Amino acid sequence: MRYQSTRDQTPPLDFEHAMLDALARDGGLFVPEAWPRLDADTLRGFPARHYADIAAEVLQPFVSPAVAPADLQRIVCDAYSRFRHEAVAPLRELGPNLWLMELYHGPTLAFKDVAMQVLGGLFEHLLQRRQQTLTIIGATSGDTGSAAIEAIRGRANARIVILHPHNRTSAVQRRQMTTVHADNVHNVAIHGTFDDCQNLVKAMFNDAAFREEQSLSGVNSINWARVMPQIIYYLTAATALGAPDRGVRFTVPTGNFGNVYAGYAARQMGLPVDRLVVASNSNDILTRTLNTGDHSLHETLPTHSPSMDIQISSNFERLLFDLHDRDGAAVRDHMAALRTHRRFDLPPAQRARAAELFSAHRTDEDRTLATLRDVHERTGALIDPHTAVGVAAAQEFANENHGGRHDLPMVVLGTAHPAKFPDAVEQATGIRPPLPPALADLFEREERYTELGNDLEAVKNHIRGLPA
Repeated sequence: MRYQSTRDQTPPLDFEHAMLDALARDGGLFVPEAWPRLDADTLRGFPARHYADIAAEVLQPFVSPAVAPADLQRIVCDAYSRFRHEAVAPLRELGPNLWLMELYHGPTLAFKDVAMQVLGGLFEHLLQRRQQTLTIIGATSGDTGSAAIEAIRGRANARIVILHPHNRTSAVQRRQMTTVHADNVHNVAIHGTFDDCQNLVKAMFNDAAFREEQSLSGVNSINWARVMPQIIYYLTAATALGAPDRGVRFTVPTGNFGNVYAGYAARQMGLPVDRLVVASNSNDILTRTLNTGDHSLHETLPTHSPSMDIQISSNFERLLFDLHDRDGAAVRDHMAALRTHRRFDLPPAQRARAAELFSAHRTDEDRTLATLRDVHERTGALIDPHTAVGVAAAQEFANENHGGRHDLPMVVLGTAHPAKFPDAVEQATGIRPPLPPALADLFEREERYTELGNDLEAVKNHIRGLPA
């Protein structure tokens, strides 16, 4: 498997180099040159198999020849042995043809663990073989940082630096990052938004001299190896509900478009995904783009679902590449307009192509809390506010009666454990969800992090001064 840049100005790379580089040298994102296909008989066999075995089989074409089958099997088995539920991503029925996929049974209680635990194993495997050391940097709006730290902590050949927006994550999210005292873990609180953190990370990657000096790699979903393992839970959920012999719909709470892009990838591989519903909070750039073509940057608003408080949705560039028939020049034009004018317009032809698969809905703060309350009253389930945004979007989609069909199952991706956002859950339901036993003492642990301004040189100098 080889990977090309969405901006098409660098040569294609194999998996090993695409993963370790994270971001293409031309500023683009790596995508597979071609999608491996899954036939109907293979899909029909998935419900009888363990999650890790499915992952090993499906991921092998993406990582060959860099990772041998036996090594990949070991990596994924180790990754998913750390989940609290044997199914890894179990389904829970919320109503007629409405299902919740619980993606928060990993060590940091968020869907990011599903990919990050695999990514940590892949980093360790490749770096030990190469006898190379990397500085892994990432930006987080809350969940990516803790999942990445948990995946990299204590591993040889890598140190990790996570940038998070100061006072713009939940207290649980922050403490899951800042109370990890491994020598190779470093946290930086940036005075700004997640977009500021993400822009700093991209700027460091685009500084060729600094990139080489520090041997940078990344864990954000700009790294294809972060998106890749997320494909698996679309496959397991859909096949459990009857695929490939009937279509399945998914609603995905998303800010950076990586989670929903994994669903798009599953469809490209042959899964009969009938519809992908993009669920936005008040920071609705994805909903505006898909519904009107308006991809303009607005002020980032703080919400009850902070992991989606994003304006620059990096992974949307991967979809743009396909919407323009893999024309890197068209993508470069869009990205230049966004950088210079803080906006671009998605042309009508590309918007029409996207509408064949994607729908998009925005959920405001009042509706988020009302949905949290409604789900609990109807089903007894506590969900987190990001998942509530997803449930609300799924309900809006059903109300619009797309295609007149209500017989297809809709799966809402449950992206985080409710205990990660106890204030919002308590405000809506009157119940404050407790942390699982392994994290019960989280608020008693000592925090360690450095506060910095939104200043590229200050961040670079800070990283230079960290112990190797």
